[in-house]
Amino acid sequence: MKHLRRLPLILAPLLVAGCSVGPDYVTPSAPMPAGNYKEFGGTWEPAKPSDDAIRGKWWEIYHDPVLNALEEKVNISNQNVIEAEAQFREAAAVVKVARAAFYPTITANPSLTESQSSQNLTPSSSSSSSSSSSSLGGGSREHQGAVDISTYNLPLEASYMVDIWGEVRRNVESESATAEASFANLENMRLSFQATLAQDYFELHGQDAQATLLEETVKSYEAFLTLTKNRYASGIASQADVAQAQTQLDTTRAQLIDLGVARAQFEHAIAVLTGQPPSDFALKRKELPGAPPHMPVGVPSRLLQRRPDVAQAERQVAAANAAIGVQVAGYFPQVTLNGQSGIEAINISNLFTGPSFMWSIGAAVAQTVFDAGATHGRVQEAQANYDATVANYRQVVLTAMQQVEDDLAGLRILEKEAAAEDTAVASAKQSLDVNTNQYKAGIVDYLTVITSQAIYLSDEVQAVNIRTRRMTTSVLLVEALGGGWSNSALPGRHGVADVPQAQQQINKTR
Repeated sequence: MKHLRRLPLILAPLLVAGCSVGPDYVTPSAPMPAGNYKEFGGTWEPAKPSDDAIRGKWWEIYHDPVLNALEEKVNISNQNVIEAEAQFREAAAVVKVARAAFYPTITANPSLTESQSSQNLTPSSSSSSSSSSSSLGGGSREHQGAVDISTYNLPLEASYMVDIWGEVRRNVESESATAEASFANLENMRLSFQATLAQDYFELHGQDAQATLLEETVKSYEAFLTLTKNRYASGIASQADVAQAQTQLDTTRAQLIDLGVARAQFEHAIAVLTGQPPSDFALKRKELPGAPPHMPVGVPSRLLQRRPDVAQAERQVAAANAAIGVQVAGYFPQVTLNGQSGIEAINISNLFTGPSFMWSIGAAVAQTVFDAGATHGRVQEAQANYDATVANYRQVVLTAMQQVEDDLAGLRILEKEAAAEDTAVASAKQSLDVNTNQYKAGIVDYLTVITSQAIYLSDEVQAVNIRTRRMTTSVLLVEALGGGWSNSALPGRHGVADVPQAQQQINKTR
């Protein structure tokens, strides 16, 4: 009992354990516009609560079954996404390691020792040996006077560092925020590859639309070449007209063939994005949609919740803030409790009896007296790192705002350009028809027809390019808006400490 009275003195530090040094985390302010997006001053309107919001499977707004199937493969087959998933699970496991410091470390070290004492350690053993030797006529026996001892030991040792200053809590806080940032990075990579696939998909079918256009143009030019040859045979057209018609046809055929290079590259890129060898993958030709779907944009403040890269940057700030507390704890002493208990005997039959029980308990205090400013330097380093992460967070928010404004402006301007280009195509077609009829009537030369054909083809190609750009810009806008993601998908501090639960969280976001 007299030993037990000392326990309150030894365990007293536990009673004061509860404070955490270092700054408590507060989400840093971010530069936000006073009102809506700048582009809302034009033809755009912010989404209302009743509007259909972009959901997790945002690609379904394009109503393309082939695109839907390809996007689903990104979630399960893209190797970069799989790598990011593994990195998140690794970060979640680190949190589990950090949380283990809340509990004591207990070790068992059972042992069996066989020993024999020397017969020459004491005078009595020496004299006894000499007496025996004399009585035996000068002979001796080995091990005379020695004692064999067997020692059985079954100890349990415990060591526990009391988290008086919150170093362990701050470390767990930092690692948890780091794991949450890793999860946000996973979601950002997933969104990025999904958006890249959709852009490549529409670019590929943009090449298909151009191929269709050039194929029709080649047929038209073949008919013009036949017409010109007939007119030459009749003495109406010149040999130069035939050469010009042939050159125009051959040039267009070369342009048609050249489209295959870009199409093949887009097809190969889509194969890799979906985790397939390019040699085993192919996409059929398909018409490009006429216009992108409506985009419910929302208000700027929602970007802070909807973009995984913003969430990642904010969680990095939280981790850096907690890391300051970890370093500040270095200014204060560390208290460690040590205890030992077990049974020990020299006879195995007595090993489990009461007298064989032994124990000890104690506490140790460690304080750095002089480190030439190393602790202060580590605190300053942590504070500087925190300031850097805050600046990075604000820059990520600004970049997010810029991307949304860029894509809103792009869609608005491209919509107007598409209307103007459609008018230009109609005018060029009308001019070509008039000049063709006049050429057949002998009013104009063939150079006028060729010029009209070139203008008409250029306008048609430009119209296809604008349609393609409108589709890819709509994808960029979805990506800039976060693709329907929400920071409510973050697993939270307790979730990241549970690796199976973390894996379930990954599956939910697929």
